[in-house]
Amino acid sequence: MRTDPVKQERNSILLTTLNAKYIHMNLAIRLLYELNQADERLHWKEFVIKEDPELIASYCANYEVVCFSCYIWNITQTLTVIEKIKAISPDTKILLGGPEVTYDWQAMMENPFVDFIITGEGEIPFAEFLKAYPHNLHKINNLTSRYQGEVVYQHHGANFDLEHYASTNPYQHDDPATLVNRVLYIETSRGCPYKCEFCLASLDNRVRYLPMDQIKSNLRYLMEHGKVIKFLDRTFNVKKDFTLDIFQFILDHAKPGQVFQFEITADILHPAIMQFIKEKVPKGLFRFEIGIQTVNKKANLEVSRKQDFEKTKGVILELKDHVEMHLDLIVGLPLDYWEDVKFSFESVFKLFPPELQLGFLKFLKGTPVREKYADHGYEFDEIAPYQIIRSNYLSEQELREITLLEHALEIYWNKPRLKNTLQYVTLQYSIFDFLWHLGRYFEQQHGSFIGFTLDQIYAIAAGFMAEQYQDDPILKELLAIDYWQQHKIKPAKGYLPELDKKEKFGLLDAQKLPHHKFRYAVAPLSFDFDLWEKENTIIHKQSLLVMEFTGQTRPRILTPLVQTASL
Repeated sequence: MRTDPVKQERNSILLTTLNAKYIHMNLAIRLLYELNQADERLHWKEFVIKEDPELIASYCANYEVVCFSCYIWNITQTLTVIEKIKAISPDTKILLGGPEVTYDWQAMMENPFVDFIITGEGEIPFAEFLKAYPHNLHKINNLTSRYQGEVVYQHHGANFDLEHYASTNPYQHDDPATLVNRVLYIETSRGCPYKCEFCLASLDNRVRYLPMDQIKSNLRYLMEHGKVIKFLDRTFNVKKDFTLDIFQFILDHAKPGQVFQFEITADILHPAIMQFIKEKVPKGLFRFEIGIQTVNKKANLEVSRKQDFEKTKGVILELKDHVEMHLDLIVGLPLDYWEDVKFSFESVFKLFPPELQLGFLKFLKGTPVREKYADHGYEFDEIAPYQIIRSNYLSEQELREITLLEHALEIYWNKPRLKNTLQYVTLQYSIFDFLWHLGRYFEQQHGSFIGFTLDQIYAIAAGFMAEQYQDDPILKELLAIDYWQQHKIKPAKGYLPELDKKEKFGLLDAQKLPHHKFRYAVAPLSFDFDLWEKENTIIHKQSLLVMEFTGQTRPRILTPLVQTASL
């Protein structure tokens, strides 16, 4: 691995990027380095967007050419860094590549600090750039450059032959000890069979696969050194036999505690794959990302998206006890009004996914939805990530209100902190309205959605429910249970009155519970919590909640030991 610029000659070339977080890794620069490592001038290094741009620029300025991999999450910081590089070393050349510069290279080349741009897949033009540099660069296809005072670009539609990745391993240049605590990305294919107009993957509808031997070899390497492995394929389950082959390979070699994450299209998931998962895959090994986006059929058709929500729902319900689910919704699609967004959210939330991502439509460069923005009265931010501001279907204020719901969703469900409470709300009320107004109340009480403590989170929720749902004692009881379940040590404060000490310890002694060793919460409930946990059914009856705090793990609920009691 060549990364130290101090030791390099002035003609050295750096492959780099700014990752969103340290745990993320950039596969693109690793692939390009792997294919071209024989070139002694080539080096690579990653940074994080939160790092000091001055320090990043100081490092990069030691190279003759610096090549950045660009995405919506790092383009702003990348442009800041390249300006600072040029201030330190005006002769350093800057090459940009990646989806964020592929589709508006003309505008990007107006930036005086940008010397070259590679568009589309980078393997072929980057290799040719290395061979030619610094001469005759204007002749390279899919490379934008300046020649005799003019911007020069020749587009060529040929894709890189993925068979050339046979016998390669893009992670072999990393220190293996650094892989275990990071998200490791692997691609087995490129392209997507679908044409969703808000997605860049829709621009390449021909699915191409990497060599199977290389896939398995690299996957085995990542399984030997890593913990979380994420497949980058846009629709992993397009081919049944391929999917089953990879799943079986994982089962044959996985280590305890490893997680494998896939993007799947649920309504085309083959029954044989579902049966395989139910019969063979241990719970917690697989994590599925499923983009539902909207259940509004008109909105789906408007963006050329095919989806059968009932089939999708059936697959999720059938596999939810076997695979962890991450579901996605998009706010702002054409023909999706407020009530449509609400209907989609409530329909999907009722599936109780461990994580529900509520995203807002982004107008990515190159996507059809960006090209046709005027057809729907869209206005969007001109700065990455190009998020919707308003449309013919949602006003700016309505979008603002939905962001309040999104914040509440992240704070109280996706962590999770109000699991029981919000499941109950879903069955009794409008979960959309509840989270929307809870988000508004949170902002009023705290002023922002950052810098809060766990106790503040629950105090705000308790205040909201006392104000808006004062006639529902079960909500208060479930919040208390959710609060206690967040603690390994019993907190001094609770949200339910407990039995007095004499009655409490008498009951603990009668149940032969070691209250001299552990601490216990014993509180009266107005419903059967055991039945609630098993069936999500509320039966009104007086019972006792008994929770055991060991100080080592989250508390155990011992209610089944005390189903009835004299209160």
